[in-house]
Amino acid sequence: MSQQSAPFYITTAISYPNGRPHIGHAYEAIATDVMARFQRARGRNVRLVTGTDEHGLKMFQTARDQGRATIDLANEMSGYFREMYAKLNISYDMFMRTSDPAHHAASQAIWKAMEANGDLYLDRYEGWYSVRDEAFYDESELTDGGEGIRLSPQGTPVEWTVEESWFFRLSNYQDRLLALYRDNPDFIRPESRRNEVLRFVEGGLKDLSVSRTSFDWGVPVPGSPGHVMYVWVDALTTYLSGLGYPDPASDFGTFWPANIHMIGKDIVRFHTVYWPAFLMSANLPLPRQVFGHGFLLNRGEKMSKSLGNVVDPMALAERFGVDALRYYLLREVSFGQDGSYSAEAIVRTANADLANSFGNLAQRSLSMIFKNLGGELSADYTPAQDDIDLFHLVNLSAKDLLPRAFEQLAFSVGIEEWLRAVFACNQYVDAQAPWALRKSDPERMRVVLMTLFQAVRTLAIAIRPVVPTAADNLLDQMGIAPDARDFAALADADWFARLAASGFTVGQPVPIFPRLDLPEEEGEGEA
Repeated sequence: MSQQSAPFYITTAISYPNGRPHIGHAYEAIATDVMARFQRARGRNVRLVTGTDEHGLKMFQTARDQGRATIDLANEMSGYFREMYAKLNISYDMFMRTSDPAHHAASQAIWKAMEANGDLYLDRYEGWYSVRDEAFYDESELTDGGEGIRLSPQGTPVEWTVEESWFFRLSNYQDRLLALYRDNPDFIRPESRRNEVLRFVEGGLKDLSVSRTSFDWGVPVPGSPGHVMYVWVDALTTYLSGLGYPDPASDFGTFWPANIHMIGKDIVRFHTVYWPAFLMSANLPLPRQVFGHGFLLNRGEKMSKSLGNVVDPMALAERFGVDALRYYLLREVSFGQDGSYSAEAIVRTANADLANSFGNLAQRSLSMIFKNLGGELSADYTPAQDDIDLFHLVNLSAKDLLPRAFEQLAFSVGIEEWLRAVFACNQYVDAQAPWALRKSDPERMRVVLMTLFQAVRTLAIAIRPVVPTAADNLLDQMGIAPDARDFAALADADWFARLAASGFTVGQPVPIFPRLDLPEEEGEGEA
């Protein structure tokens, strides 16, 4: 089976819903969605799984402090994530909640597989635990927070915990994990994350506490009353339960192992040390890649409630438009690195690239066809060298350079290549001046406009994974059928002749990217 026809499975991290979603959740969801849409456009059978990780001490304590049932809190908070995904046009195939019975069954199945492999044993846990991270830390990893407070590597408070616990023999997997990283250099990306994990594992691994008895909000441990699974065992298993594991007749057999787990850089250790070790123990195939993206910073500052700079992604989408927000985040942030954003930068980028460049190109091209040719298309012409050169550049961008970059998750690089083709089209319009050709050479004007129509269609299909609503709006106006908007359609040499022969005519075009304005009180600060 070729890569182009192979199934493709991608996941977001499973979000912890003890608060409403923030811009970091939106950024990850958008990037994952763009990759899923891109792979669908490449002709692959895609599954995108996301969801909410609802168990653990943090959720239990939050609900208790609010005087409500934990499942009640989970229902409410999970709903906010679904609402955000709907608003941001995230095309997920499964939204898996860890409180779902099917997920409990999957978690207990992998537990039993690890137990059957001899990797689980009962003992007493004494050590440092961060409720906020839902993570255990060694003494050597902690720093002094003052006033007797110890802090984790993430800067969160830790507390000394003593309880009976099941342990996973993580120490048995050090050599196998190091071999995994050595033999599969792309398993952890980008390279900086891989180096961090290598250093951690080379420093030695201790067995991991994988159950809790101090609360009951979690997946019950099979055959061990009073124990619930450590939240990360349960959360990571969502990538399996989202495909129907352990049911042999489910999508699991088709789509596992995952092609990409898309996660934040702060949870790379869980996904590249614990998760592959659990899977090795359960004799399940390992995911092909874990990509730890960077953080989004608000004007260069990390977002926090105390600074008052936490941004609601729903408000951003409402204010600037979903497609403009999606485009900005992938255009301006080099994926894998930290990035900074501001309202001014979103407006500036959306106006420059989408409204002024591509939107204006599409609008004036279709308008001239409507006004000067009565909307009629014709494939009966011989292109000049300038037309051939433009086709070559646009096709290189849409069929080669953008897809090559997107395959590597280099979204900003791919979009930059796409923009080069957009700029070339606008330069072509200025150089050919079809408005002047209308009187001096009407036939040449027709050829120029037909060339532009084809170029705009190609560019719209190429950028469609990023701005799906706007691209579909434009392609609707151009008479491009919904099933002819993928990369296979870009390889169809006869599409334009068929469309012209069908009798389709271009109507008065409607702008697809409105210009954005920034209220005066926001100022003109830099991102």
